[in-house]
Amino acid sequence: MHLQKITLVNFKNFESQTFDFQEKINCFVGNNGVGKTNVLDAIYYLSFAKSYFNSVATQNIRHSEEFFMIEGTYKINEKTDTVVCSLKRGNKKVVKRNGKSYEKFSDHIGYLPLVIISPADRDLITDGSDTRRKFIDNVISQSDNHYLQDIIKYNKVLVQRNSLLKYFALNRTFDAVNLKVYDEQLERYGTIIYEKRKAFLEEFIPIFKKRYEVISSSQETVDLVYKTQLDEVGFLDLLTQNVARDRMLQFTSAGIHKDDLTFEIEGYPIKKFGSQGQQKSYLIALKLAQFDFIKKQSNLKPILLLDDIFDKLDDLRVEQLISLVNNNEFGQLFITDTHRERTEEVVKKAKQPYKIFQL
Repeated sequence: MHLQKITLVNFKNFESQTFDFQEKINCFVGNNGVGKTNVLDAIYYLSFAKSYFNSVATQNIRHSEEFFMIEGTYKINEKTDTVVCSLKRGNKKVVKRNGKSYEKFSDHIGYLPLVIISPADRDLITDGSDTRRKFIDNVISQSDNHYLQDIIKYNKVLVQRNSLLKYFALNRTFDAVNLKVYDEQLERYGTIIYEKRKAFLEEFIPIFKKRYEVISSSQETVDLVYKTQLDEVGFLDLLTQNVARDRMLQFTSAGIHKDDLTFEIEGYPIKKFGSQGQQKSYLIALKLAQFDFIKKQSNLKPILLLDDIFDKLDDLRVEQLISLVNNNEFGQLFITDTHRERTEEVVKKAKQPYKIFQL
């Protein structure tokens, strides 16, 4: 699978631009602020129907314009597919494949597998548990649409249960029977999600550790630990044990929406005890393991986006990344960098067809 062409209209800083891509390596070079990362974000948009960097969809529309449109042409095995994402102010976002609109964007997730490595990934270490849960959910969802549907259903029931808890507090009342209806639905979807997260991490963690070992030249040991309340107690019992607390807080304080991942190095949290170089290596290993997992599940090599990668890595790590290209482990790559000469010198070593776009 590869992206042959993309057209951007009023997307971020682009008024109207078309790029024709090389099947293997494509590089966007230029000064900061010219839109290199915006092109990668447009490619990401075609896979996930949303921006990687900005969750407010209307803020991706070019200033003073009323809409944006992204169109991509893909070669998947022997067929050609066209995907269009567009948004007009005041209207709902539209995603089409070969001219047909999706009723649910979730049906599109996983069709165009993609992994991005970006400086923004540091949020996985520094931000709260929600960011790490989204990482797990993103990886699983690209190969399991049922999982994504269960997440959507779980979150919908969670909102309804929280609204009921607020209603109880506001009206100084309580109805255990009514609450149990939501508890049973949370238990149904939540248990499925828990089991799938657990099974995924059992397969994913060894892949991640192997990737880190290569990147760091086996200098230290790392781990990825799944933290969940469901390891200790069943879902319904968990909700029952916390009902008094939930009534006081007016929201659901326990469940799979509280799951987390602990990133560890030598048995300690990498956030506190890892150097900058170790944290970078950790995040890259995490994303490359994501790539490996999705490739195995989908039988397709995901598109790989490397944003500002050379500025963030030392020469050794860059060489190791490029060696993976030589081994034909990757499919199509998109790279951004501020230095054309540096980029060209590195990609030449890959001995693969490449194209450089000066922005």
